[in-house]
Amino acid sequence: MCPIKYYTLMKKSKDPKFLRLQMIKYAMKYGISAAAKAFKVTRKTVYKWLSRHEERGYAGLESLSRRPKHSPAETPADIKKQVIAAKKKYKNLGAEQVKVLENLSPCPDTIRKIWRKAGMKPRNRVKKHITKNNLRAEKRKWELFQQIDIDVKYLDDIPNYYIPMKKHKLPIYQYTARDVTSGCVFWCFAYEKTLTNAVIFLRHLINHLKIHKVDISKISIQTDNGAEFIGAYNAKSISEFTKTIEAFGMQHFTIPPGAHRFQSDVETFHNIEEVEFFDIEKFNNLTSMLDKTYTYQLFFNLIRPNTYKENQTPWNIVQKKNPKLLKTVCMLRPAILDKMVYSGYTRSVYDVYLNPSNFFLFLCI
Repeated sequence: MCPIKYYTLMKKSKDPKFLRLQMIKYAMKYGISAAAKAFKVTRKTVYKWLSRHEERGYAGLESLSRRPKHSPAETPADIKKQVIAAKKKYKNLGAEQVKVLENLSPCPDTIRKIWRKAGMKPRNRVKKHITKNNLRAEKRKWELFQQIDIDVKYLDDIPNYYIPMKKHKLPIYQYTARDVTSGCVFWCFAYEKTLTNAVIFLRHLINHLKIHKVDISKISIQTDNGAEFIGAYNAKSISEFTKTIEAFGMQHFTIPPGAHRFQSDVETFHNIEEVEFFDIEKFNNLTSMLDKTYTYQLFFNLIRPNTYKENQTPWNIVQKKNPKLLKTVCMLRPAILDKMVYSGYTRSVYDVYLNPSNFFLFLCI
């Protein structure tokens, strides 16, 4: 006789069909009552498995599903048809978006379940690297200086720069402009993040491009929604920064709030410069800092190949886009914006500073 109850054995057994087969063989040899007593089950249970074995053989000893054949809460057939039709219409959207757009009654989980049962594939997500490659291919088609991204970087969060900054009173902010097509970078520095400094930086850059006979009327300036670019959030008129852009005959675009990926070109440079420059260099004074930043800018624009631009330097791309431009177009010297003075839109080779000791004139050969 079996010392353990039948149902306990069923729970422990890896193959319940084999155990049931042994019970049936025992019943066929010694009788139903003897099998029920030996395996500690009711006579009804022995009869059940014996009849199933006679009907279907060994496969009949498999446990049948207890799932109900009909569910009162099941989604009606007409609703399922709507859900399936919506998937065919919006192939690349998820259940949440489709539910809103088509005003469907089932919850997103139920919608996904209906799609799976209908054999429909999940939404076709475009991989990030493919999207980036497509964007790069489009940017290659743009004209030189078609779009320039401008942004402000905080320098006081860089560990290697923080102590020299405090000790030698170095600038805290970096105003950066980057041409999207070529990747050419222009930067200046400031002690204050203000609308005035943003305007000075813009004029400094545009005057430099005008000197090199770049058609600035085709340039678009893109920035975020910082106060240094658009002024107060509740201002009733456009900021001086935007007015300056329009005065030059250009256009000013701002990115959607919080969508920093729209500024990916200039943000990428901010990440690169930290690793390649600020985390390595030592700064003893303001003059040393400006000289080293200028040296790195020349390296980045003229020598350093960009893997995302087919291993070309910004200057290589500038040459291909406009062979008439001089090399000096990529060589705008960094300056301290707080100390610069402008008297108009047009100036000579480089702009002057309040303090003659801070006047930098670089003759590019």
